[in-house]
Amino acid sequence: MTTINYFFRHEVAEKVREEGREEGREEARAEERAKVILRTLDWRGIELSEADRERVRSCGDLGRLALWLDRCYEVTDAAGLFDGEGA
Repeated sequence: MTTINYFFRHEVAEKVREEGREEGREEARAEERAKVILRTLDWRGIELSEADRERVRSCGDLGRLALWLDRCYEVTDAAGLFDGEGA
């Protein structure tokens, strides 16, 4: 019996798969960073509205999340986390 290899091994297909894996890793990093931000704010007793929590959870911009992560150690309220940014 002959084994049929269905795995498409073309350089373009391999590149697309690698891009997909990298995108998945980036999404996972963003999700983890958002969890750390929310957990830190909870631990510090900073109250966030559900809309603010969703804003943090849905953000996929690692740079913005890094900024919020830095701020979450210093802010005294939710407004300080998003200071200077439009809603």
